Amino acid sequence: MSASFTLVLETSTPHASLATIEPDGRMQQREFTSDRSHNAVLFSPLQELLDARQAPQIGLVLVGSGPGNYSGTRVGIAAAQGVAIASGCPAVAVPSILAVRSADDGAACLAIGDARRGSFWTARIEGSCLLDAPELTDADGLQALVSEAASHGLGVFSFEDAKRFPLPAELIELIRLEVPDAGRLWQIWKASPQETRERWLSEPPQPMYLKPPHITPAKRSWLVRPLA
Repeated sequence: MSASFTLVLETSTPHASLATIEPDGRMQQREFTSDRSHNAVLFSPLQELLDARQAPQIGLVLVGSGPGNYSGTRVGIAAAQGVAIASGCPAVAVPSILAVRSADDGAACLAIGDARRGSFWTARIEGSCLLDAPELTDADGLQALVSEAASHGLGVFSFEDAKRFPLPAELIELIRLEVPDAGRLWQIWKASPQETRERWLSEPPQPMYLKPPHITPAKRSWLVRPLA
């Protein structure tokens, strides 16, 4: 009976990747691109990877949690949970923004992204860890944070084209376009402290939200009868 292996899915950007990692560290990776949510193209390379092993025994499934393409991230998480349930193993979400070149070897850097409707998100990374959860800001706040990072010699990266950000040309030139991949997501898992792994293991996989959930008040409050 062959030993179990780890399956990794990273689908938080249009440039998605999947990987299997053997107990001895050998890795096979597949990459694919989709302009939409990956739901039509994810399963062919996934099946190809699993079929490459004569006796697939998955011991752990890792999946990127973003922030990034919300639909693509959800598709990846749903697929990861399905495989994990079928295999009787854990599915663990790992922040995708840790799995980029700028954060290699624990380097300090700033991640930025477009949260739409005139808002943007930023997150500081150091030691292969998120210092804080991604925070929302406006255009002025984004410029101030990117300028501050540049003044301290920190790398700045985004999953999106830097030209979409309302920043001066000299700051746009500093922003690197980078995307996470399954291999780096595995490296982040391996390099993370035991307490971090246990925290990730204890949390149900879900996309990294940029805004807290909220309840929209009923528009027709007069339709709701008061309690007697």
